[in-house]
Amino acid sequence: MEARTTAQCISRREFTLAAAMAVLSGVAISVTGCGGSDSGSPASPSPAGSSSTSGGDRTGSISANHGHAAVVASAQLGASGGITLNIQGTSAHPHTVALSGSDLVAIAANQRVSKESSSDAGHAHTVAFN
Repeated sequence: MEARTTAQCISRREFTLAAAMAVLSGVAISVTGCGGSDSGSPASPSPAGSSSTSGGDRTGSISANHGHAAVVASAQLGASGGITLNIQGTSAHPHTVALSGSDLVAIAANQRVSKESSSDAGHAHTVAFN
């Protein structure tokens, strides 16, 4: 990724996509602020099911959530071999969710997919899309 000056701030969509790809590849992320004001407020997670962002990313709903985030980037929806999604988010511990190629096709088609996460820190979560 190229470095940008303050006048070339990236959009939330670009940041989210880059962050998701970096997390999936195990790369560390360095965030610097951009100038200007933000008139909008951050979006709240959907209490049930998943939502689609303007870029086509899919956000899952996580049971008993305490900082985890499940986002399938639009670019990942066509992964025929499936993906392993890291849902650590802001939580102090990780969890992963395995999504098969057919799961991704269903998520892309707005069909309900519900999966159990890995068991870490003595517990697991159910992640539901759509």
